[in-house]
Amino acid sequence: MNVLKRFLFLLLLGYSFSCQAQLLAVYKYDGGGDWYANPTALENLSAFYNASTGAKSTVCTEPITAETLLESGVSFLHATGHGRIVISEAQGNQLRTFTENGGFLHIDDNYGMSTYAKDALKEVFPTATIALVNLKHPIFNTLYPFPAGMPKIHEHDNSEPEALGYFVKGELVALLTSETDLGDGWEDAEVHGDSLEKRQAALKMGANLLHWATIRNNQP
Repeated sequence: MNVLKRFLFLLLLGYSFSCQAQLLAVYKYDGGGDWYANPTALENLSAFYNASTGAKSTVCTEPITAETLLESGVSFLHATGHGRIVISEAQGNQLRTFTENGGFLHIDDNYGMSTYAKDALKEVFPTATIALVNLKHPIFNTLYPFPAGMPKIHEHDNSEPEALGYFVKGELVALLTSETDLGDGWEDAEVHGDSLEKRQAALKMGANLLHWATIRNNQP
């Protein structure tokens, strides 16, 4: 990444505590989908990540739109839902600039969102290489090992979990996860009644994603 861009991005994180003090936020997208699904997910993920690593990540108290993203200080933008997501050309430019400046975008299909998200992300990243993330990639091998890839938290269509990566100049800048439902596994235990084992798997995989969002610009 351009050194000046990196410096400016870190300045935007000035009210965070360090380069490890990521600010997480829910993406409030257009299209009518339930962007507000999984309201307890990011707080739990942040708490787990901080306890695991000693980091000081925090969660934005308000959802973030594409229009407010670049001034928000957010470094990890998370979207979820069951329905339609629409990203305009102007919004796509904002999201793309966000990732160019060091931010990371994660879209987690809560069932029914994946097809719309794939179409939208093609417009956001028109020059990206779009491919399933290799099992040797750091997102599966940093804080917690996932040799088989994404964990299966909830059953949807009896399909294998998928981690579709968007690579710009070889670097993973955005991720679409489907048939896994990580966000449900991040929620308070009583919301879905998932086992401790499944919730731990979801939180550990989420911690790996947060960690990648911190270190990705230092990768060779």
